[in-house]
Amino acid sequence: MLAAAFLGGAKDRLLPASIPFRYFATASGFHILAWAALIIGADDLPGFIGGTGWVLASLHLLTLGVLVMTAIGASLQLLPMATRQPLQRKWPAKLCFWLLAPGTLLLAFGMVEGVGETSFPALYAGGIGVGGALLVFAWLTAGNLRAGRSAMPIVTGHGWAALVALPVFVALGFFLIIDFDNGILTDRQSIAASHMVLAVFGFMGLLVFGFSHILIPMFVLSRTLSVKLGWLELALAVLAIVVATAAALSHNDYLIIAAILIGLAASAAYLWLMRSAFRTSMRKRLGLSFVVIRVSWGFLIVGLLTSLAVMLEAPIPNGMTLFGFLILAGWLLTFLTGILQRIMPFLASMHVVGKGGRPPLLSELTAEGPLIVHAVCHFAALVICSAGIVFDAPIFVKLGAISGLVGAIAFAVFAGFVMRWLRTTNLKSTGPAQPH
Repeated sequence: MLAAAFLGGAKDRLLPASIPFRYFATASGFHILAWAALIIGADDLPGFIGGTGWVLASLHLLTLGVLVMTAIGASLQLLPMATRQPLQRKWPAKLCFWLLAPGTLLLAFGMVEGVGETSFPALYAGGIGVGGALLVFAWLTAGNLRAGRSAMPIVTGHGWAALVALPVFVALGFFLIIDFDNGILTDRQSIAASHMVLAVFGFMGLLVFGFSHILIPMFVLSRTLSVKLGWLELALAVLAIVVATAAALSHNDYLIIAAILIGLAASAAYLWLMRSAFRTSMRKRLGLSFVVIRVSWGFLIVGLLTSLAVMLEAPIPNGMTLFGFLILAGWLLTFLTGILQRIMPFLASMHVVGKGGRPPLLSELTAEGPLIVHAVCHFAALVICSAGIVFDAPIFVKLGAISGLVGAIAFAVFAGFVMRWLRTTNLKSTGPAQPH
């Protein structure tokens, strides 16, 4: 069974709790900031197509502060388990954090300030910090993938593909920052679209698809997933990303439609794999976290279908803005908050010692109340904000963002509950557990 292969000898590859949990704790904080920034910028979201301001700041607080922060924290722990290769150096993982967190804040500040003399230092410093963090992560991860003996080549295949996309979207991001200052780009829109495709789908999307091959079967206690279908899913996903990037650079509508259709095929293969995991699951009561995860998959399909409808000239007001919101907040944010509800207690249980010297039950490390509040408020936020985008009603966006903010605060309470165990209980010999 996959869980046995993944966890076999896991103690030897377990990082000090302070490394992944500092990323998870900070992501919870940025989650709050992202919704708060959207409340302020609600008037600009329905017709947003780019430019500086609170919406762009909120977008990057979400993508870098929540999504990338979570992905890096999870990757640093999960990839060594998948490759059976311990992380040889701990300091790059810490350096990555101390570049990414302040870099994201500086970028957001510069974007809020707009184009002007006061914003450029923050934009450049933030861009250097974030870019440096991502390149350190790429170097660290590539070394682990090269040295490892993977029991799950599908997972490492997704990892390599994500690493190929990483330096390209980082470079495009720098060009966009420089363009704010010097106006060097003749076609800023195509560069911005390519940057989004490679960051959202090429990096984050491939990591989500890849880690799903580990996490979903492990948490539901299912059989190993089909290797052939897994490779087909990866091939389709990479092809969709390549075609979408080419389409963005060339402004070719036919290529955009082709990329969406290939993306839907990749998503179908992915969801079929996830369905097979549930069908062979030994655990029938999966709880709230898997309700959240399943809903996120629905948003992935709805988001792609929305973009297809817009390209086929369906009358959807602010359709591409809606597409971006459904993919970022509906799919990726929802999926990661759902999976964190499992990852954080799971990793904490491997570090803390409960009564009688045994690891605590995962239920002991989970605060159900805050998670219920988060789920209700988060789903309400997605629906209300989507309505605000379609009906061009900023008041709906603001109400939805307020609901999202309440949900984010509730999720932070859950994260704090888990980390309290890491501060107040005895630890195993894997290292200090204070997230800081």
